[in-house]
Amino acid sequence: MKLSSSFLSLALLTLAGCATTDEVKPVDQAKHAAKHGHETVKKGICANLKATPSVACSDTVTATFSKKGILWIAWVNNGFIYVQSSTDNGTSFTAPIQVNAISEQVAAKAESRPKIKLDNNDVIYLTWDLTLDKKRSTYVRFSRSTDNGQHFSNPVTVNDNLEIIRHRFNSLAIGKNDEIFITWLDARDTENTKKSGQDFKGLSVYYTWSDDGGQHFHANKHVADHTCECCRIDTAIAKDNSPVIAWRHIFDGKIRDHALIKFKDWNTPGEMVHLGGENWAIDACPHHGPSLAISDIDTYHAVWFSGAENKKGLFYAASTSSGAHFSEPLHFGNDGASHPNVIGLGKQVAIVWQEFDGTQNSVQLMKSSDDGKTWSTPEVVMQSTETLDEPFLITDGQAIYLSIQSQKLGYQLKRL
Repeated sequence: MKLSSSFLSLALLTLAGCATTDEVKPVDQAKHAAKHGHETVKKGICANLKATPSVACSDTVTATFSKKGILWIAWVNNGFIYVQSSTDNGTSFTAPIQVNAISEQVAAKAESRPKIKLDNNDVIYLTWDLTLDKKRSTYVRFSRSTDNGQHFSNPVTVNDNLEIIRHRFNSLAIGKNDEIFITWLDARDTENTKKSGQDFKGLSVYYTWSDDGGQHFHANKHVADHTCECCRIDTAIAKDNSPVIAWRHIFDGKIRDHALIKFKDWNTPGEMVHLGGENWAIDACPHHGPSLAISDIDTYHAVWFSGAENKKGLFYAASTSSGAHFSEPLHFGNDGASHPNVIGLGKQVAIVWQEFDGTQNSVQLMKSSDDGKTWSTPEVVMQSTETLDEPFLITDGQAIYLSIQSQKLGYQLKRL
């Protein structure tokens, strides 16, 4: 299915959702995928559980570089997560390694997909959203590998609320001292408030973190109430080694703009900043979260989508004050532009996004060499009449790369 500019406007409001591995009940893969719209129902060899798993059978691919410059990718097929690595920037890969021993309903489509990060010692961390049988109910799962991906720990659920409700759109970040930070949208406060007969707009942001390499996690903590229900969160680590979260928030009960919080320390969220301020009044969910990057010179770079009447489209803003204040938002992209992603490397900044012109799906790029003050003219870096996954940017510390899954070409890593 091709992307369309109309899918962004007035999308239906999606209302979604700890258990141990033993508490997860297996369900029929194909029926569940078709019902919930997560991993696309596979056909042919991609549906054959005995066939050698292939990244070509996945709708989404998440990628990251290790500190040594090794590329790692994570993808999903038939309820299993696989990882592969490459020492030649994606020209060749190791054989797929299966993460979860038991098939799970892994959310792997659009804004919800597995995350993969490595720490300073090449320990691999994975998180994903597990879809349950009850409609829109999910858990946040975690697994790690301490032997270069040869074996992974049994998946555990990190949200300590055990209700079969929404715990979704998790975001994973690794601190400079190998802290593991996981945040997500959570319905526990929504459900509790409804039980008392009161109204509660949206969901809440919760998080947990580990300071022992994922052997244990601290108790879940509340960050903020009234978040948009079905837009991804993004997380980055500031130069002072504190987490920073950005998400789509519900301001004043009806405005769905973006918010940002910089933590004071790993246990203490800071004050919320209204990011952008388009004042988009809509009682529906755009399925369109922000992207946040913090460069090694501590500049915050943020991009997002808005459908506000007089401020519609994609926007970029930067902060050199640790997120306290942001520059005047810069509008970019044409009609049909969506899902921007940003990264900073020193004073080099890059933004990619999708566009659909009625015939072609394309990935557009613009770059800055002065920390986001001025920008190059947008250029097309990929184009296809077939489906393209959302574009993402990653860096090995030396260069910036586009990471994307193409229906026609498979996984692509392009140096920009």
